[in-house]
Amino acid sequence: MRIVTKHRILSYAKSHPNSATNLSAWISVADSASWENFVHLRQTFPHADQVTTGSKRTATVFNIAGNHHRLITAIHYNTGIIYILKILTHAEYSKNRWKKEL
Repeated sequence: MRIVTKHRILSYAKSHPNSATNLSAWISVADSASWENFVHLRQTFPHADQVTTGSKRTATVFNIAGNHHRLITAIHYNTGIIYILKILTHAEYSKNRWKKEL
């Protein structure tokens, strides 16, 4: 899979050092993955969830660093591209404001 953009992940990891190791591991796994669909993805990340955003699009959410952070993505399985939409702390994610923004 191709991640667009890793820079967003790396920038977040710098400002949230407790997420850096887990985000780096996520990048390594996602880079080498060839997921065909969400069911296939869940074989690698069983706690990933699909969530409907305010615009009625589907986002895939990953728990990072023991559920302290949430990585919100749009995955286009047909093209093999993962778009990084947002990375939030668990507290920010729980407010659900991000759903309206996406």
